[in-house]
Amino acid sequence: MDNQTKILIVDDEAINLDFFDVMLSKLGFVVEKAKDGIEGLEKAKRFLPDIIILDNIMPRMSGWELTRLLKTDPKYKGIPIVMFSALNDVKDKVAGFELGVDDYITKPFNFSEVLARIRAVLRNRELYAQIVVRESRLSLAEELSADMKQNLLDFVKTIDELDAAIATISSQSETETDLKSKAKLLHEVSEKSRQVRQHVAELDARIEKTSAEWEQLKKSEIGLPTLETKIRENPVQIQE
Repeated sequence: MDNQTKILIVDDEAINLDFFDVMLSKLGFVVEKAKDGIEGLEKAKRFLPDIIILDNIMPRMSGWELTRLLKTDPKYKGIPIVMFSALNDVKDKVAGFELGVDDYITKPFNFSEVLARIRAVLRNRELYAQIVVRESRLSLAEELSADMKQNLLDFVKTIDELDAAIATISSQSETETDLKSKAKLLHEVSEKSRQVRQHVAELDARIEKTSAEWEQLKKSEIGLPTLETKIRENPVQIQE
């Protein structure tokens, strides 16, 4: 399935890697494994997982160090991380959260709890992504509104100038109006008319562009009830 959730498991204990590989694969997740932080970093960049399940105490590179490297890289900082640890110290957990860990589970763990936390983290990330989509749509609407207000001000100013030029032409008698004066005024009127047409064309193009961007964002937006169902049922099928 193209929409299967990809999970990277990073742990120096082979029994844990094999356990999560079997259990999560049966639930429909796509699982990749790494036996230490250095291998985990390489696979995170290549595999681009939807979530990382990460042990803290490992040889060569700790879970904290791997988290720090990922969270300081714009390409990978959005990948959520659930960290395991044999430690139950509040300060250690706070340090992990400050690095960017999304959730923290102390060993020994219960698989049902791990699965629930995985789904909770994924749900939170999906919700955050939808908030970003909505914020982008609001931003587009605000930008378009500002553009329209500015263009309307330009229209009013140009129309006022056109009215003034027409009034000047109308007030002149035949004897007072020479060809050069009239030609100059007509040129000004023509130029103002051209500016109005240009403003209209620019505004129309802006509206067209914004509408296309709006529709593209709308395709990425998921209703909250649908999103909740999607996360709770993810993955949707248990493999025999």
